[in-house]
Amino acid sequence: MREFVIAGRPVGPDHPPLVIAEVGINHEGSLEKALLMVERAHEAGCECVKFQCHVIEDEMIPNDVVPGNATESIWDIMKRCALTRDEERLVKQRVEELGMLYLCTPFSRAAADRLEQLGVAAYKIGSGECNNYPLIRHIAGFGKPVILSTGMNDLSSIRPAVDILEAAGTPVALLHCTSMYPTPYDKVRPGALASLRQAFPDVVLGLSDHSLGNYTCLAAVAPGASILERHFTADKTWPGPDIPISMDPAELRDLITGSRAVFAALGGTKNILPEEQPTIDFAYASVVAIRDIAPGEALNSANIWVKRPGTGAILAAHYDALIGRRAARHIPADTQLAWEDIDA
Repeated sequence: MREFVIAGRPVGPDHPPLVIAEVGINHEGSLEKALLMVERAHEAGCECVKFQCHVIEDEMIPNDVVPGNATESIWDIMKRCALTRDEERLVKQRVEELGMLYLCTPFSRAAADRLEQLGVAAYKIGSGECNNYPLIRHIAGFGKPVILSTGMNDLSSIRPAVDILEAAGTPVALLHCTSMYPTPYDKVRPGALASLRQAFPDVVLGLSDHSLGNYTCLAAVAPGASILERHFTADKTWPGPDIPISMDPAELRDLITGSRAVFAALGGTKNILPEEQPTIDFAYASVVAIRDIAPGEALNSANIWVKRPGTGAILAAHYDALIGRRAARHIPADTQLAWEDIDA
């Protein structure tokens, strides 16, 4: 496969990386904030904005587990941050009005059904659900592309998820991810993309990154990331557990520009390009007479040397082949030598 299409946008190694601005729950339950971030992402040139769909009662039981990047329970966070069905419909409508792709991560069966009713073009499944095979099987039944994050999972737990999706004929992308907030640079491990490529040669690959800045996302393009996902906020002074690791509009624009630049720079072989000829003309050196040379005079370092420009018939690379040969005619000083100037 190695390629699929989301709402007309091809995604794969032959196309510039798809940059996903992960709003997630950075809106803190505010529709106004959610719509503002959609606008700011669009202004930054983003193609795809992603949210999270939380139907809290179907997602979890009441609990007091506190995430490592928060000071309150996951139950309280999601209760506060969950958008309603109507709010999600309005957000999706605005994203698509602006010509962007709308993605959303369902964290439960009810959330997946809600998104299907909203008519999403594809599904993003988070790392925590990578080994939630019942939910993956449910989503696979919709027959739409799935982008699956793989943080907190290894190849053995990723494989059943991929098998489920592939058995359903679902296009698959795997995002390497480290579920640390923020992720230290030495824990990002873009080399894992090679492991995923070897294990799953037919899927699209990408990086969902929680490190600070764009460095690691840009680095991941070279080893094959076709999707780049980072958390996004319109304002880094807003409250929220994911705000500290989120990019702002300027960083989003930089990631889009930079990832396209890196993608355009990939590949090629070590050969001389025709477009380098203007530089060759002045940068190469040609063999020249450094004083007048009489007919029949032997050529040596006292009468020939190499100088710019590189417009002469005999380049510096052939200098050694001329030593000891004789001039076929009078050669004035500062003349670029030609092969007809040399006796056979």
